[in-house]
Amino acid sequence: MSVNLEPLDLGVTIPYHFRCPISLDLMHEPVTISTGQTYDRTSIQSWFAAGNTTCPVTGAPLSDFTLIPNHTLRRLIQHWCVSNRDFGVEQIPSPTEPAHPSLVRKLLNQASSETCTRQSRISALRRLRRLASDSEKNRSLIGSYNVRRISLHILFDTNSDCFELKHESLALLVCFSLAESECVSIASKPERIKYLSCLMFHSSIDVRINSAALIESVVSGTRSPELHAQISNVDEIYGGVVDILKSPVSSPRALKVGIKALFALCLPKQTRHKALAAGAPAILMDRLADLEKCDAERALVTIELLCRIPEGLAAFAGHALTVPQLVKTILKISDRATEHAAAALLAVCSESEECRREAVVARVLTPLLLVVQSDCTERAKRKAKMLLKLLRDSWPQDCVGNSDDFACSELVVPF
Repeated sequence: MSVNLEPLDLGVTIPYHFRCPISLDLMHEPVTISTGQTYDRTSIQSWFAAGNTTCPVTGAPLSDFTLIPNHTLRRLIQHWCVSNRDFGVEQIPSPTEPAHPSLVRKLLNQASSETCTRQSRISALRRLRRLASDSEKNRSLIGSYNVRRISLHILFDTNSDCFELKHESLALLVCFSLAESECVSIASKPERIKYLSCLMFHSSIDVRINSAALIESVVSGTRSPELHAQISNVDEIYGGVVDILKSPVSSPRALKVGIKALFALCLPKQTRHKALAAGAPAILMDRLADLEKCDAERALVTIELLCRIPEGLAAFAGHALTVPQLVKTILKISDRATEHAAAALLAVCSESEECRREAVVARVLTPLLLVVQSDCTERAKRKAKMLLKLLRDSWPQDCVGNSDDFACSELVVPF
């Protein structure tokens, strides 16, 4: 097997034996298989998961798929990382041992037992959450037991007044995907939705985020329009989600959960006015530049959805950041983001002459022309053409004459 030892950006070459033979990357968790060959745990697990039953290097058939941690090699790799940290090499984290089924069962029994002390039940829930956060393998193992049923029972137990226990069960519950039946069991009981909406104004930002995450899971996992409406009609939920996005200490997870929840709540047209009343347009525009790719895409879809009702369109048209932020987004994040940014920009420019002037000042012509000629979606191209036509009809003549963008005016855009 040929190995290309490409240097790092700063000229540091990874030693041959520190690279995984499969990925050719620096090994973070080296493990040895029965043939004596060493691989990074993630790479060899993916190899086996794809149905391969041979050693990638030797080609020898395997009957034993045990992965033995190579602690000596891992320590050597960590030492090399520390020695080269001045060159931008980051130290690899120490791996955590996978959870054992017997430990998971013990912790679940402890958490659900009402004969145990409150503190021991809380400790069990916290340890389960840490295990679930350590790896997907742990999460899959814990999820294969009755962790969701136990967590739901603790969270909504009306006979319990231990709020810390409830909050820990909520934090554990949102680590897992809920089945539709579990979503229905929450959505069909108004008192449960009311309780979650109250938690969204808790003093702890973590409790608020976890409550919003559970509400988003329930809304997304429930097919019934009636149950959707039952959740979406709770005004406090919208205010809670917007407050999470407004928080000056919002973490990437807070922004992700807040945007996902707001998007899910804005899908039904009949309840979008509640998002407007909570101040969604302003916070969406204020936070758009802070979002990661997937979150930015969801935010732009939500903006377009809110622009489809008159009050929403007026709110975005009146916000100072709407036009410059949407122009800046075109062709900068993804094709999907470009499509929804162009659609929202077309909506506000159709609504307001002031927005059209702002688009001109923001030099929107060049990115729109590039969209038309790009491999973007057909809808993105269609919206870009419509916006070009709208701006062409209202573009100030003195601006046209002085704009560098019109140096390419010989380019004919079909409308």
